[in-house]
Amino acid sequence: MKNNIKVYRAIHDLTQESLAEKVGVTRQTINAIEKGKYDPSLDLAFRLSRLFNTSIEDIFLYEDGKN
Repeated sequence: MKNNIKVYRAIHDLTQESLAEKVGVTRQTINAIEKGKYDPSLDLAFRLSRLFNTSIEDIFLYEDGKN
């Protein structure tokens, strides 16, 4: 799943480590999400959206697999 986490981290001046601490995961989890190697749980997606004060849809870009 594509996402804008890196963009929102930059806007809020957060490192992967500081973001991870704020949402209760590891830096490696944030890195994997940013690279599209891991899709976060719904709970984590909500925590990120609350932290960035935006909707889940603004952070995560759904791709239905159709070309």
